[in-house]
Amino acid sequence: MARMTGSWLSGPAAALPKGLQQEQDYPGQLLGLPEHGPGSMVPTVRRVLALAVDWFMSMAIAAGLVGGNPLESPLLSSYTLIIWFVVGVGCVSLFSFTPGQFVAGLQVVRVDAPARVGIVRALARQVLLVFIAPALVTDIDGRGLQDRATGTAVVRSR
Repeated sequence: MARMTGSWLSGPAAALPKGLQQEQDYPGQLLGLPEHGPGSMVPTVRRVLALAVDWFMSMAIAAGLVGGNPLESPLLSSYTLIIWFVVGVGCVSLFSFTPGQFVAGLQVVRVDAPARVGIVRALARQVLLVFIAPALVTDIDGRGLQDRATGTAVVRSR
């Protein structure tokens, strides 16, 4: 029991395979990403900014669909979530970024191959993001569970 809780309490580095448990100099080094500039890992603050832009944009579209006094409508939150979900899947699969990620200078990339994210990975990422918790649990590189599960990372685009 102590061995299991010890590895869980040891932090994100404990999840690495036995041979790779060395310290890295910067986030993304073990993934082969650069330290600075385009293609490097982004801090959580920029990802939260991108999420806020996407959410408020979805809310504005939903408010337009609901009409009347949207803040009193019980449909506003449901429409917002549906629009955010569809925009996330569509934009990440087609362009590798959502509107909010574009504003924040981010993009979603595959870490296992130099190819587009694709609709299956984008759909899986967005399904996991709906539950919020996977994004809060990060690894040593700052990738959430949704990125680890789909083999992706959120990096700087510029």
